Amino acid sequence: MTTETATHTTVYRVTGMTCGHCEGAVTAELSELPGVTSVKAVAATGEVTVVSTAALSQDAVRAAVDEAGYELVGQA
Repeated sequence: MTTETATHTTVYRVTGMTCGHCEGAVTAELSELPGVTSVKAVAATGEVTVVSTAALSQDAVRAAVDEAGYELVGQA
Protein backbone atom coordinates (compact mmCIF):
# COMPACT_ATOMS: atom_id res chain seq x y z
CA MET A 1 0.00 0.00 0.00
CA THR A 2 1.45 3.35 -1.00
CA THR A 3 0.57 6.62 0.61
CA GLU A 4 0.68 9.67 -1.59
CA THR A 5 1.32 13.00 0.02
CA ALA A 6 -0.07 16.02 -1.73
CA THR A 7 2.47 18.71 -2.43
CA HIS A 8 2.11 22.33 -3.40
CA THR A 9 4.69 23.98 -5.64
CA THR A 10 4.71 27.75 -5.79
CA VAL A 11 7.13 30.05 -7.60
CA TYR A 12 7.74 33.46 -6.02
CA ARG A 13 9.51 36.56 -7.35
CA VAL A 14 12.11 37.99 -4.97
CA THR A 15 14.14 41.14 -5.57
CA GLY A 16 17.63 41.87 -4.28
CA MET A 17 19.25 38.46 -4.74
CA THR A 18 22.53 38.79 -6.64
CA CYS A 19 24.65 35.75 -5.73
CA GLY A 20 24.84 32.30 -4.21
CA HIS A 21 24.99 33.73 -0.70
CA CYS A 22 21.69 35.52 -1.35
CA GLU A 23 20.15 32.28 -2.61
CA GLY A 24 21.34 30.50 0.52
CA ALA A 25 19.92 33.13 2.87
CA VAL A 26 16.48 33.02 1.24
CA THR A 27 16.54 29.22 1.09
CA ALA A 28 17.47 28.92 4.78
CA GLU A 29 14.67 31.21 5.96
CA LEU A 30 11.98 29.66 3.77
CA SER A 31 13.09 26.13 4.71
CA GLU A 32 12.17 26.89 8.33
CA LEU A 33 8.50 27.43 7.50
CA PRO A 34 6.27 24.54 8.65
CA GLY A 35 5.51 22.10 5.85
CA VAL A 36 8.25 23.26 3.47
CA THR A 37 10.04 20.28 1.92
CA SER A 38 12.16 21.97 -0.76
CA VAL A 39 13.35 25.45 -1.74
CA LYS A 40 15.28 26.46 -4.84
CA ALA A 41 16.31 30.10 -5.17
CA VAL A 42 17.84 31.40 -8.41
CA ALA A 43 19.42 34.85 -8.12
CA ALA A 44 19.77 35.28 -11.90
CA THR A 45 16.01 35.11 -12.43
CA GLY A 46 14.82 36.30 -9.02
CA GLU A 47 12.64 33.21 -8.77
CA VAL A 48 12.24 31.04 -5.71
CA THR A 49 10.45 27.70 -6.06
CA VAL A 50 8.96 26.37 -2.83
CA VAL A 51 7.52 22.88 -2.43
CA SER A 52 5.39 22.32 0.66
CA THR A 53 2.93 19.81 2.07
CA ALA A 54 0.20 22.48 2.21
CA ALA A 55 -0.40 25.90 0.73
CA LEU A 56 1.67 28.56 2.48
CA SER A 57 0.42 31.89 3.73
CA GLN A 58 1.82 34.70 1.57
CA ASP A 59 2.35 36.68 4.79
CA ALA A 60 4.53 33.87 6.20
CA VAL A 61 6.55 33.69 2.98
CA ARG A 62 6.93 37.49 2.92
CA ALA A 63 8.12 37.51 6.55
CA ALA A 64 10.72 34.80 5.84
CA VAL A 65 12.03 36.62 2.75
CA ASP A 66 12.13 39.91 4.70
CA GLU A 67 14.06 38.17 7.49
CA ALA A 68 16.63 37.08 4.90
CA GLY A 69 16.99 40.70 3.82
CA TYR A 70 15.14 40.61 0.49
CA GLU A 71 11.75 41.65 -0.87
CA LEU A 72 8.96 39.36 -1.95
CA VAL A 73 7.32 40.82 -5.07
CA GLY A 74 4.66 38.12 -5.33
CA GLN A 75 4.01 34.88 -7.13
CA ALA A 76 5.65 34.40 -10.51
